[in-house]
Amino acid sequence: MKNIAALALISTIALVSCNKKETAKITKVDPKTGKTITVEVPADSVAKVEENPAIKDSAGIYTQTFKLEKGKTYPLTTYQRDTKTMTDPNGKTINATSESTDEMSFMVNDIKGNVYDITLNLIAKRNSQTAQGKTLVVDTKLPIPKEDDLKMIWNINRALTGNKLNMKMDTKGNVISITGFDAVYNKVANSVGTLIKDKNQKESVVASLKESFNEKVLKDQFTKNLTIIPKKGAKIGGKWSNSENADAQGRIKVTSNYTLKSAGNGVVEISVSGGIPKKVEKQNQGDVTHSLSSELAQNGTIKFDQNTGWIKNQNISVKTTQIESISKGKESQSMTSVSNSSVMVNPTAK
Repeated sequence: MKNIAALALISTIALVSCNKKETAKITKVDPKTGKTITVEVPADSVAKVEENPAIKDSAGIYTQTFKLEKGKTYPLTTYQRDTKTMTDPNGKTINATSESTDEMSFMVNDIKGNVYDITLNLIAKRNSQTAQGKTLVVDTKLPIPKEDDLKMIWNINRALTGNKLNMKMDTKGNVISITGFDAVYNKVANSVGTLIKDKNQKESVVASLKESFNEKVLKDQFTKNLTIIPKKGAKIGGKWSNSENADAQGRIKVTSNYTLKSAGNGVVEISVSGGIPKKVEKQNQGDVTHSLSSELAQNGTIKFDQNTGWIKNQNISVKTTQIESISKGKESQSMTSVSNSSVMVNPTAK
């Protein structure tokens, strides 16, 4: 009996030993206290971090670089959904929803020194608008729409996609150059030529495209999406801010406040907040006062692959509120517009 009991005890100890899982320690910010803490998680849930990752820690300071592999392709799909509710002075509301998707990918052809030679593939574009129960869709992966007023948009978008641009970017995320636009402009000009016979109108369409689709615009877009951590680096829980113009005159600034939330499991997570503080403008004409109140608030997260430095995904919510009112004496009328937006990058990535 003693031998049987001993055997049972040995079996139990062996079972416990086999079931005991290895753990790993990760650093994150406690949402209740705001303090940096170290917690243990199952080791098999933690992605392997390279010995020298792109986003690395040196004396508690994380800096961002890029370690992309030759021959590999990296996605950059941007998606935005806007839902707008407008309320007129009589309390009647109108709802409208719009969506836009731009699908791109970056293929690394070569790396010389610290400069990547990249092919930027413009894969697809999709736009949709829904209002009063009707939805209009322009999708380059679908046939040309039947509606005449959408055919032009589809032709331009279709001509834009299926093209390749060449990009030079260094390992710190600085975009050195983007070339190949002339071939795209010519393709668009030929495409709209099937719908527009007037030379001046065709040139106007291409000129408008050149203003919104050029090297400077894409450089700014990629800098904003790909590199977030400041050059000097940041600690876990560290905060920094960035401001940019919200209007052409530069009178209104959008402020983005960033916090480095965590780095672990092969993922670096950054939280985003801020926006535009409430601003009220008033104009008086005799006994009539016209006022406009507007504000914007944003919050969300951005995640990067710690090994490569490439963005995994972004999900930011933006709420814009605008109230326009006209008053005369004790009488007043107002119109309210509230827009709720989701701004995402690589939305299907986890």
